[in-house]
Amino acid sequence: MTQSVGSEPIRPAGFRPLKRPLPLRESVYEALTEMIIDETLSRGQHLVEDELARMLGVSRQPVREALQRLHNEGWVDLRPGFGATVHVPAENEVDQLLAARAALESESARLAARHTAKEPVAKLRELCRAGESCLDAGDVDGAVRTNAELHRLVSEMSGNKFLIGFAAQVDRRVRWYYTPIAQVRGKAAWREHARLIKAIADGDEDGAAKIMREHTERTRMAYMETQTSAEN
Repeated sequence: MTQSVGSEPIRPAGFRPLKRPLPLRESVYEALTEMIIDETLSRGQHLVEDELARMLGVSRQPVREALQRLHNEGWVDLRPGFGATVHVPAENEVDQLLAARAALESESARLAARHTAKEPVAKLRELCRAGESCLDAGDVDGAVRTNAELHRLVSEMSGNKFLIGFAAQVDRRVRWYYTPIAQVRGKAAWREHARLIKAIADGDEDGAAKIMREHTERTRMAYMETQTSAEN
């Protein structure tokens, strides 16, 4: 239980009260997933149920259930006798996911240019400005979230429900991989976004697809180079 002094409760370090009315196990799962993505829980970190329960203000049971689900989805590794650790992505799984993302998103960009409209294009431009502002302010998490939102909107503009669904499935994983390189890619990524938005606004299907494919390939290469540097 949370203790209090006078009218002010004493919260454990990192305390993250959960939003309701989602089922508790779902709220815990969502919270832990976001903490992995934003690297509050770092790759390879040992996850202790008691500590996570205190941090989230819940009992151990929903934490245990969430960790099992995260293990099933590849976010967490469970080892007998040791417990849970945050998954450390292997080079090949990152490469495969980002290659698949390039194919999905280049087609989304092509269709977005076919179905271009003023309101979503204006929103894309707004997101592009917001992403650059986050970088200028040193807000990496904000830049990563804005990047994901921009790519998500391009997928939605495609009008293809299957592309939208596939993109949503990989969205969180891509955010996780993108976080370590957001500053490395820096403003170059947002200049590429600006070129992409212009192609979509102009209805240039081939141009939009080409720019998106090159953009996602540069992100993939930046990730690989960062991992190679970290190992040396």
